[in-house]
Amino acid sequence: MTDLSREVSVARRAVFAAGRACAAVQKQIAPETLEKKDKSPVTIADYAAQAIVCRALKEAFPDDPVIAEEDAADLRSGEKQEFLDRAVAAAGMSADDLLDAIDHGGASEYSDRFWTLDPIDGTKGFLRRGQYAVSLALVVEGQVVLGAVGCPNLATADGGTGSVFVGATGHEVSVYGAEDGEAVPIAVTTTADPAAARFCESVESGHSDHDASATIAADLGITAEPVRMDSQAKYCALARGDADIYLRLPTRPGYVERIWDHAGGAFLVEQAGGKVTDVDGKPLDFSCGAGLENNRGVVATNGLLHDRVLAAVAAAGV
Repeated sequence: MTDLSREVSVARRAVFAAGRACAAVQKQIAPETLEKKDKSPVTIADYAAQAIVCRALKEAFPDDPVIAEEDAADLRSGEKQEFLDRAVAAAGMSADDLLDAIDHGGASEYSDRFWTLDPIDGTKGFLRRGQYAVSLALVVEGQVVLGAVGCPNLATADGGTGSVFVGATGHEVSVYGAEDGEAVPIAVTTTADPAAARFCESVESGHSDHDASATIAADLGITAEPVRMDSQAKYCALARGDADIYLRLPTRPGYVERIWDHAGGAFLVEQAGGKVTDVDGKPLDFSCGAGLENNRGVVATNGLLHDRVLAAVAAAGV
């Protein structure tokens, strides 16, 4: 087994740094930004976070491709100088370094070892000053072997906010409240009775079929209202035992999930003792490049409830 200690350290520090940059941009969001449906803050934070993480990966592992969400073409065009200037300020690096780092995340094809990054998962949550995540994963020979997910607004056990969840093959899955803080081991719940389960889903109905979720909850005997939050914070909540079930149900035929939306978080759940498949019970397939081409939707549970939840999903006709 390959020792991933260096990868874990680099990923954790990079995600913490990106989270700090995103949090600084988020604090500047004014009410009129939402009223105008202005997505410029999230765009700036996206660019800054991707640059920070990709530069760290390029310096530490120069031969590793990175499949990330953004590219620097618009910023290089000269038409968005204000965006470039603000992203440079948020990332704390020169314009040339920022552009080169963003473009280091431009891979799109599968390779035997690559990283995948979502610099801000949960755009609307970010704009609402709600939940969002910086999600990074390392995929080797088609299998995720490391996940690092930063949730700057997720409440911590001691009443604070902001954590980075990290797990890797051969390493205990843990949550960190500070970059050099103590690693606190986490685990999924031991809930075995479906009626006692808590489940979470996306805030946005465009991301998951809420009506089908309600039908599934009724089948399972769940009466509690679902916890709705944006981003891969849902995976982190499940991994540390805040919830028992996470459903991301297809909203339209043919939709293909992107790997950066799931790789890091799904891996953390499994490392914490849970189980993650698609709605048909198949493992998530990260060997197809940027998309989960061979999967439909996602079902994540504490493991004990998984077969029962899949049966309810099938009964709902998903």
